[in-house]
Amino acid sequence: MKIYDDKHIKNVAFVGANKSGKTTLAETMLFEAGLVNRRGSVENKNTVSDYHEIEQERETSIFATPLHTEWRNYKINIIDTPGLDDFIGEIASTMRVADSVVTVVNAQQGVEVGTEIIWNYVDRFSLPTLFVINQIDSPNADFDESFKSIVDLIGNNAVKIQYPLVVDGAQCIIDVLKMKMYKFGPEGGKPEKFEIPEDQKDIANELHNELVEKAAENDEALMELYFDKGTLNEDEMREGIKKGMLNHELFPVFCVSALNDMGTGRLMGFIDNVAPSAADLKPEQSVEGKTIECKPDAPTSLFIFKTLYEPNLGQISFFKVKSGEIKQNDKLENSRNEEIETLNQLYIMDGKNREPVEKLSAGDIGATLKLKYTETNDTLRVKGSDITIKPIKFPEPRITKAVSAIDKNDEEKLNDALKKIHSQDPTVTIRYSKEQKQQILSCQGELHLATIDWTLQKVYGIKASFDQPKITYRETIQRSATTSYKHKKQSGGSGQFGEVHLKIEPWFEGMPEPEGFNIRGKEEVALDWGGKLVFYNCIVGGVIDTRYLPSVLKGCLEVMEEGPLTGSYARDIRVMVFDGKMHPVDSNDISFKIAAAHAFKAAFLNAKPKLLEPIQELTVKVPEELMGNVMTDLQSRRAIILGMDSEGKYQSIKAKTPLAEMYRYSTTLRSITQGRGSFSTKFSNFELVPNNVQETLIKTDA
Repeated sequence: MKIYDDKHIKNVAFVGANKSGKTTLAETMLFEAGLVNRRGSVENKNTVSDYHEIEQERETSIFATPLHTEWRNYKINIIDTPGLDDFIGEIASTMRVADSVVTVVNAQQGVEVGTEIIWNYVDRFSLPTLFVINQIDSPNADFDESFKSIVDLIGNNAVKIQYPLVVDGAQCIIDVLKMKMYKFGPEGGKPEKFEIPEDQKDIANELHNELVEKAAENDEALMELYFDKGTLNEDEMREGIKKGMLNHELFPVFCVSALNDMGTGRLMGFIDNVAPSAADLKPEQSVEGKTIECKPDAPTSLFIFKTLYEPNLGQISFFKVKSGEIKQNDKLENSRNEEIETLNQLYIMDGKNREPVEKLSAGDIGATLKLKYTETNDTLRVKGSDITIKPIKFPEPRITKAVSAIDKNDEEKLNDALKKIHSQDPTVTIRYSKEQKQQILSCQGELHLATIDWTLQKVYGIKASFDQPKITYRETIQRSATTSYKHKKQSGGSGQFGEVHLKIEPWFEGMPEPEGFNIRGKEEVALDWGGKLVFYNCIVGGVIDTRYLPSVLKGCLEVMEEGPLTGSYARDIRVMVFDGKMHPVDSNDISFKIAAAHAFKAAFLNAKPKLLEPIQELTVKVPEELMGNVMTDLQSRRAIILGMDSEGKYQSIKAKTPLAEMYRYSTTLRSITQGRGSFSTKFSNFELVPNNVQETLIKTDA
């Protein structure tokens, strides 16, 4: 295969709502370039991109799939992404290596909910973006309304490069950059070129002049040329459009019928000639603050943006060459662990098809197999080059489940499978909670969870159950209590004896020292589960030897690890040990630990014990017209509204909500906002539960 330099490689991400036609457009581009002899279709389950069994079964993209095509001396690397935000991790990894974004819009629907959600994500990266209005030849297509919906989404910097027209029953496209009309036959393919019809010249000239102005706005030299000549030629316009795209201030709009191969070649030509390459983008800064030059003669560095496990191949690592060149059998250092990896095989991937290559240059995308020490987000570099590429920031999970194997003999297999699923999709997180005694799986939504379940069953042969995780309550006290306990055990020979008198109180930061005690020592224990135990030695006259006090503390801590109310962790308590008794023969560490545990537990239950529940900080982003329904639902979840901010057509609601009320919120929000709402959540603090909730929880635990 021909090796392309950094200026002739274009890395393009295809994004857009579900069913907008991204996969079909990618398939048609491969066909146009002659890389496939026959176009597959989503319905026939034979596209190059959607090759996974689950994608064919569901007839929708679930994975971001790298492809490539070659067109007029340029190589276009395409990454076809899912259109559902449950798979936003695939889009996040793609954004990290794309040079330009093609946002596909269905001409029958215009900008949809999925388009809005993905655009909000794309916009944060400020990548050069063009829009493609697809399915222009469908009976229900409305190009003008679709264009208007794009303007509503991104503003007046959307500019038409093309618009569709039907002439004598034939589908045509007017191109106002080239000022030509393309006429397509019923089968699409290569069009005939014509001059723009007389009845369209005024419209085309107006759009052409608008395009000239928009192109000139992005460069002072072009603006001067425009003032001098009153116009720009085609090459000057291309230069201005590219600069506008690089500034994220100009968004060209094209029209195609991907299904019937109309306008695809012209779109590819624009990507070749105008869309920025990796070399056009601003150089990246490494974690160490170094500039990473996208040049073949720079020190080699690769960024691993995606990992995939294939049954017959094992681990496939997808990478972008950020600088330098990579050749087969090169050895590179992993910046995270300093392990040396040998890239024995280099490939260009088109779905499941692999094309071996000997070398890849800066800006290109490739893949290799069976790396031993390398994962997604890792940097491979020339040893000693001290380059670490900034990692992808994956979105936080939105739903959490307790996962376990239905057949307990499969638990080890389940753990291994979940590790691979996380490696393949970092938005899936796995952890074992000692407190909950559950394996906790977190992901992006119910559909995301369904695909994980499918993968476990079909790929790994494991049936799993997904349940609501136990809520991690905390226990504390609301008043002081004093008690004592004598532990005495005699069983021949040395026995056990220890007596402890103690007082407990609620603790808070900055509270004054306890009064009425002779304080001889103080120890603050920061608890692993949050909060503190503050322990005071107030023993007078040596009634308990100092050497036994660590055992008294240990006894208190053991009770706090499994609180007396519900078995939850206890926190924020101070203990004053002020009296007790010893035996010269029978006293030992275990005796005082047991005595302290019993005394602490009795005092705890007399100190008006109270449960604390975890509170989540919740941010919900919804269209303004749907605010009422969302607010009503939040109030039903015991939420406290902290504030609201306007973000364009959206309202951002900030609230605090008990974690116990957040179960299945992802599904509810999707339902009441028709999928147009999004949310993020993170732990905030623990707060007292209402009395009725506490009573129910104590009864349930009993």
